[in-house]
Amino acid sequence: MHRASTPVRALALVAAMLLFFTAGGGALAVADDYLSREVLPTGAEVAGVDVAGLSREAARELIAREVAEPLAEPLEVVYGDRTFTLDAATLITVDVEAMVDAAFEPHALAALPRRVVDRTLDRPSGARADVALALDEAGVAAWIDDVAVSVDTEPVDATMTVDVNRLVVVPSEAGESVDRQATAERLRAALFAGEKRVELAVDLTAPAVTESDLGPAIIVDLSERRLYLYDEGDLFKTYGVAVGTPSHPTPRGDFEITLKRYMPTWSNPGSAWAADMPKTIGPGPSNPLGTRALNINSPGIRIHGTSADYSIGTAASHGCMRMHRWDIEDLYERVEVGTPVYIVR
Repeated sequence: MHRASTPVRALALVAAMLLFFTAGGGALAVADDYLSREVLPTGAEVAGVDVAGLSREAARELIAREVAEPLAEPLEVVYGDRTFTLDAATLITVDVEAMVDAAFEPHALAALPRRVVDRTLDRPSGARADVALALDEAGVAAWIDDVAVSVDTEPVDATMTVDVNRLVVVPSEAGESVDRQATAERLRAALFAGEKRVELAVDLTAPAVTESDLGPAIIVDLSERRLYLYDEGDLFKTYGVAVGTPSHPTPRGDFEITLKRYMPTWSNPGSAWAADMPKTIGPGPSNPLGTRALNINSPGIRIHGTSADYSIGTAASHGCMRMHRWDIEDLYERVEVGTPVYIVR
């Protein structure tokens, strides 16, 4: 808006004051003030939109179009590759009337002489009004709850399973939980500022067991007569074994090591095949368990050493899994109680 030069403005001020204080000047000033009572003064802004020189009605129409309508447009809330749409129009109420009134208020409250001088000198007397917006907080919270239903997940621990004769690791996954307070604060700020894209605030919960926590696992393939040692899901080492005979088969299933035995003593199980054997056999060359044994949670079944190296690779035991002495001693150092043992065919 063009403004008069300082000398001209000063002259106009003097003339205005003379007009006001001379006979009839007050009446003219009152009439002039009355005629401009609904015109927004210089300096009047609403949410950054210049409304100076507009009538109240024109200003309301402009602010409704330039401020209120954009604020009510949908807002996108993103998380990763997912996008949720918030219908802002259902959650906010923009008070256009209040904003226009706030921009006009300083001028309207000024004394008549001050208003006359401000108009004469085109001096800014309007205010810069901020957005007047009422937010449905309960509606925002309900919307966040709906989003959380499709986002919130519990953490998943890494686990191991067997696919035919191969160990498969089911990877761990972090749990996800919408941070309701932080998300509400982000939405509130965006709705007041007119932003149309917000990042959903999500907390991650680490799983109790990750792939690195899995440790060793054993698969015994009865048909191959091989023992496979895995570590953290990867094949680490392979050993030859002897397995049970058809009349004394090695049980199939999922087991775990329950006891590690160093230089074990063999105890007679009382079975028919052991009827002619002593009650116990201590550590030494004639011990059927060799120098190491790993009990599993299947009665009488063990992974153990043997002096009958010729039997490795055959079905020769009474259900146990035999290994060369050097192999069981190596395996013994690599596993602990609790190590899973999967026996498959």
